[in-house]
Amino acid sequence: MYFILSKNIALRSWWLVPYAYYIKHDEMAHGLKKEEFELLSLCDGLHDIEESELTKSLVERRMISPVEKGGAELTEWQKPLVCDNRYMPHMNWMITGKCNYNCLHCFNAKDNAPLQSEWTLDEANALLDEAQRSGINAILLTGGEPMAHKHFFEIVEGIFKRGMFVFELNTNGFFINQNALDRLKQIGCDPLMKISFDGIGFHDWMRNHKGAEENALNAIRLCKENGFRVMVQMNINRKNRESVTKSLECLDEIGVDRTRIICTTESTRWAENAAGQSFTVPEYYDACLEIAQGYIRGEHRMTLDFWQVLDLDPRGKSYRLSPLKGCLSRYRESLPLCKGTRGMIAVAADGEVYPCMQMSGWMKAHNVTFGNVKKDGLQSVLQSSAYLDTVCATVGDMIKVNQKCAQCKHLKYCLCGCPAISVLTSGGNFLSPDPWKCFFFEQGYVEKFENSLVPYVNLTRIDETQGDRK
Repeated sequence: MYFILSKNIALRSWWLVPYAYYIKHDEMAHGLKKEEFELLSLCDGLHDIEESELTKSLVERRMISPVEKGGAELTEWQKPLVCDNRYMPHMNWMITGKCNYNCLHCFNAKDNAPLQSEWTLDEANALLDEAQRSGINAILLTGGEPMAHKHFFEIVEGIFKRGMFVFELNTNGFFINQNALDRLKQIGCDPLMKISFDGIGFHDWMRNHKGAEENALNAIRLCKENGFRVMVQMNINRKNRESVTKSLECLDEIGVDRTRIICTTESTRWAENAAGQSFTVPEYYDACLEIAQGYIRGEHRMTLDFWQVLDLDPRGKSYRLSPLKGCLSRYRESLPLCKGTRGMIAVAADGEVYPCMQMSGWMKAHNVTFGNVKKDGLQSVLQSSAYLDTVCATVGDMIKVNQKCAQCKHLKYCLCGCPAISVLTSGGNFLSPDPWKCFFFEQGYVEKFENSLVPYVNLTRIDETQGDRK
């Protein structure tokens, strides 16, 4: 008999992950047994394959279907691809460092634009060719303002032509209009639209641009009207704190799917423009606690993500405490320090690579480099580099050099915290303790949130009686 892979299946192989497949527009690869991979590799409509229990199983799972010999062909995307590098399914790509806004906290602000880099179309296409060869599947587009790039739509088209897709778009919303959304739909691009909005009455101030608030709210409404999922990213600080609850009510009414609340952390630019407006760590935790407690008193559908603190799901009447991320997986020392950075390479406008974009400003200011894809090539960075050494660091690597974490009773819950905060607070040591998480546990914030968010269920609850987690 002859079989063909289903149109939404593509076989991939990487170092240490030799047998896997992608589902079309699904971000992560899925593992296969060796015999499954080998049989699927023959399902091209040309190889005569003996019917077996395995073929029956794969047909039932809708991974293959019987065909007449030569009756169907695999697309280029579907053909088995052996990638000569480590597994990396995502790329966070800053296609331009330039922006049309002059945000108070951002080193990619408009007044720094002459200093910022940008990918030419030829450079972008070369990177996308290499990303395809490396097995990257899902791309987050960011900037600067990515939609300000004159070749924005051509870059998006190039991603989809190569079988990859855009899963998120970070934007200030200025360039979102009906024509732009129609063109995205024509390409088949349906990303999560991540739009910045820093509160009613304060967004213009934070973005240092008159009309930014109106632009953002119009963009959010238009995206929802056109069926796009929307996530709002909201900075909070001492100045705009009192606008947050009112702003969340407004966004929920519009139909925003998710809002991420982010503490505006100290940077050189932010300190120069808004000295004294940053929260201290306890101020930020207390603000998150108060906002979440008020939010659950009403009827809402929008989920909230408090950066480094809490994921709140009003539909499921539940929440997860971010410092207790270890509760969501069985503890082992081989766990990555950061699951997000292990799966998504961050590539800046000048080609520099970072474990995550949150580290990029500090690393750039201190001339710290982990590799550059414009100079060294993407696949080379994914084979051997300081970048790869960093993102592949494990909890075991941390506790070998960090006695505070090694001896801490909360280790199996926090998994050493957030490496980005470690870098920012230690002056660059990726394997130093995360003081934010230490403070969270030491000051009893687990109990404070559990007591304040009743009747919501904590899905990351510590079981002290067992010395383990539920």
